[in-house]
Amino acid sequence: MDYGSLRQDLRNVAFTNPTPFTEDGEAVRHDELASNVEFIRDAGAEVIVPCGNTGEYYSLSNEERAAVVETTAEAFGEGGTTVGGVGGSTKNATMLADRYADAGADAVMVMHPVHTYVHEEGVLDYYRTIADHTDLGVVLYKRGPELTHDHIRELSARENVVAVKYAVEDIAAFSDGVRTTPGDIVWINGIAERYAPSFSLEGAEGFSTGIGNFVPEQVLALQEALEGGDLSRAKEIRDRLRSYEDLRQETGANNRFGSANNVPAVKYGLDLVGRYGGPVREPLVDLSEDDRERAEERYRAIVSASV
Repeated sequence: MDYGSLRQDLRNVAFTNPTPFTEDGEAVRHDELASNVEFIRDAGAEVIVPCGNTGEYYSLSNEERAAVVETTAEAFGEGGTTVGGVGGSTKNATMLADRYADAGADAVMVMHPVHTYVHEEGVLDYYRTIADHTDLGVVLYKRGPELTHDHIRELSARENVVAVKYAVEDIAAFSDGVRTTPGDIVWINGIAERYAPSFSLEGAEGFSTGIGNFVPEQVLALQEALEGGDLSRAKEIRDRLRSYEDLRQETGANNRFGSANNVPAVKYGLDLVGRYGGPVREPLVDLSEDDRERAEERYRAIVSASV
């Protein structure tokens, strides 16, 4: 594995793609999955992340996860980089890493640890074990305090730990992490387009996207502006995309939990461009009729402007 080339590939937009289910939610539509992957590949996507949170990782069985990564890697092709999400117990994560390697993935993204009780040393051992087990590149996914900056600094010394997807809305902590981490890792802004300019100024070399699955040209134009140092244009594109991103952050109808609209809004966006998004699985619910109407208005605002 050429980890240097993998790091270079990850200095880009990471498309976290949704998993399309049949209308009853019982099975994965692999035909539609492949078609959606080819759509963003043909638009210029170079990095794709199946089985992430946008892919409803925790609503998939292990067999479904392995099959989704295989379909995605095959449809994306050898010219792109496929990073499959792994998580759960150490045994589960390493088993999936093996399955993904066989399926053609280039790296794994270790989902944020989910456990009622954790210890800092145990969390570090968790990541060490996964990184030591696989020859694939390893992307650390930071969504909360359990994966600490001390953990990241130590793990960055491992050759195959290639990147951090940083999904915490704390620009000061992010800046400090970039400054104090010694290893050669790529810092990816994991909260998408809303703060892409700010995180880029502090050292993010790429960002993740969900809405890029249905407006890929606009999202790639944002990355191009950031890479070219055109902050004014980057902010203009960011502002155009932000209203849809704000909708994704909302709770949805009859709900007090934050960001419940996140995944269904991406799937509905695919429907809006004539592709197949399909339903979500529990514990998510589909967009309300009111949110669908607002999604349509915000989508039209994005595509009405030239990139």
